[in-house]
Amino acid sequence: MVDQTRSEIIKSNPIGRGLDAFRVSFDSICEDRNITCTPDALDQLAQDGLRTSRLLSSRGGGKNLFSDIAKLNAAVNSDDFDFDRIRPLLNAVLADKPDSVIWDQVYNAVTESTPPPRPIASSLQQTPWLRNTSSFANSSEHRKYVDDVLKEELGPMYAGLRDFDQIYFGGVADLETASEAFFKQCIKSNDPLFDDGWTGWPKDANQDDVLNWFADFSMRLSTFAEAYKSNPVRQRRPLARPNEPIDGSIAKRKMDVGFVNDSKARKDSRCHWSQILVPGELKSNPSADKASEAWLDLGRYAREVLAAQYTRRFVLGFTICGSLMRIWEFDRLGLGFDPTIITSGDKRYIDVELNGQTKRLIIDRRMKRAPCIAGQATTCWKAHCEGDPQTSLVIKDSWQYTEREEEGELLREATDRGVVNVARYYHHETVQVSGLDDDIQTNVRKGLDVTTAENYRAGRAAMSRNTSIATPRKGRSTAGVKRSSSQTGAPLPPSKRSCSASPTKPAGSPLPNRVHRRVVLRDFGGPIYKASSRAALLRGLEGCIEGHESLHEAGFLHRDISINNLMINEDNNNTSWPSFLIDLDLAIKEQREVVSGAKGKTGTRAFMAIGALLGEQHSFMHDLESFFWVLFWICVHYEGPGQGRVVPRFDKWNTVDTEELASSKKGVISDEEDFLKITEENFTVYYQALIPWVNRLRRKVFPKGERWKRSEPGLYASMKEILREARMDSKVLAES
Repeated sequence: MVDQTRSEIIKSNPIGRGLDAFRVSFDSICEDRNITCTPDALDQLAQDGLRTSRLLSSRGGGKNLFSDIAKLNAAVNSDDFDFDRIRPLLNAVLADKPDSVIWDQVYNAVTESTPPPRPIASSLQQTPWLRNTSSFANSSEHRKYVDDVLKEELGPMYAGLRDFDQIYFGGVADLETASEAFFKQCIKSNDPLFDDGWTGWPKDANQDDVLNWFADFSMRLSTFAEAYKSNPVRQRRPLARPNEPIDGSIAKRKMDVGFVNDSKARKDSRCHWSQILVPGELKSNPSADKASEAWLDLGRYAREVLAAQYTRRFVLGFTICGSLMRIWEFDRLGLGFDPTIITSGDKRYIDVELNGQTKRLIIDRRMKRAPCIAGQATTCWKAHCEGDPQTSLVIKDSWQYTEREEEGELLREATDRGVVNVARYYHHETVQVSGLDDDIQTNVRKGLDVTTAENYRAGRAAMSRNTSIATPRKGRSTAGVKRSSSQTGAPLPPSKRSCSASPTKPAGSPLPNRVHRRVVLRDFGGPIYKASSRAALLRGLEGCIEGHESLHEAGFLHRDISINNLMINEDNNNTSWPSFLIDLDLAIKEQREVVSGAKGKTGTRAFMAIGALLGEQHSFMHDLESFFWVLFWICVHYEGPGQGRVVPRFDKWNTVDTEELASSKKGVISDEEDFLKITEENFTVYYQALIPWVNRLRRKVFPKGERWKRSEPGLYASMKEILREARMDSKVLAES
């Protein structure tokens, strides 16, 4: 029926002389180039480039009843148009084929001009639809705020993965032989540790009794290892302090059991998260073996370990629920240690290839580590080239989705275009480990297939947060990607341990992958909230706005203005910009003929513009609004340079859903009288002098107390002028 309808339409609407203009145009072009006017001339014209093909297609087709022809025209005008797509149509026209043939070729051309949907990861436009624990600002990190975000960050947790033990432990020399030797010792000694089950294991799995058993067992294992002449790089000792917090976290975090990197540690020693090698979680009830209980608890510990240890690439941990033990792996989809960071004596360094030569970058100190499990896990170090300690560099490592445009390329292009007040490019690379690009799927997980997990379900999240895996029968082993081991009654150390993992992609989509990328920058400073005075803060903010304007004029949109991405340099001996923007992780190249950017909720939650929170297409105007929220946030949360505090009213801005946060922000700025009351009650004493100036900014950024409705390039100049006037105010300049 469709074919008959098409034939009838074609017959009743003959082309006639409608393509004569095209043929004349083609003849004219051939004449100009001394080419014989035959279909073969297309090959010669194609060599002249896409410009000629645009001329050929713009004449006879025009707008018609077939709306898809508009898509064909758009495709011809694209830089990557494939000339072969319209070759059959042009050949048919030039050979004066019957109307039915020509229209068949039109249908073919239109169909071919519509490529299959391009697979886009949630990260392709670097849009963090899922919340992440690394974006908290001035937060108490109380569990009531953190847990829901951490669950979202971890995503589905896979258990029962095949070959987990071989992938993560198969490379340990003599492990199988040593395991068998130890087990034989356990069953043949005068006081056997194993006799139809592990001797002394508490029947009710009481926490204190299990911890004592586990600590004693671990010490026996360590003694055996020493006698076996095992010489590990890091000396592991058991730690069992369930009622005492571990040092080094923002909120108090306790850990039931684990292994610590301290040969002199005892089971009740006081330790720091930077010393924890393998965290563990203990539950007496086997029913706690699920995502909402034991698994989530272990996830909290893994997050603290990764935050405290700057060179960790992944973390192994374990849960014990009743008599069931699982081994888990947490990596940047859901880190060992980074072997490219080398320690020699009292120096730590990184080697990079620059212009065909190896450059050694000496690490001076660590600056920042994003406190998350699944995510970019950004880590920064202050460094310098060997032999040139006066020139400061910043090394930035992060785990990026493979689909993303590399930040290093964007920075290099911005630097080449002369952008001011944005961190300048020095070098970038994909980190190599064992001769391979250091990515999650191949190099960290070594091809481990999460689709083999016992709880994997195609088309939906693998595990709801309140479900659990059935406890294995005696003698049966399990495996997974936050991964787990065997129960106490196993006849031999199991060859397959259970584990679980946490990719951050929606179920049913291709498995995600992150790659370890390194960027080196030529500008070094401190976060803007550490500015030495109120005037210095305002000057720094003005400089960063100028940097954003320069970046925007060069064709880039930053999309992540936050207190940690605005830097200030008050050291006269430091040749870096006095103030500058960093972090183009979420940046995109703008399409100059449209507003800019891609649709999506992009940025650090507490500083996102109201429109961005509501999903508007991201514009430079959203970023300018974010500058306002940065200043507002600093005035609320800092009692002096770098002296941060937690304010409960605003703490939840880190975690509430975007619609609720948008409403909350509207409530702050909509009425001037209310805004002044909010600032008087919440700005610190140190920043009270800025209230009238922040209010002036509010009037400019939110005309009539409403979020902006149209783009206003002049807002750059208006905001900078207000900041310049503010820093000359005698009350701002006065000692606090």
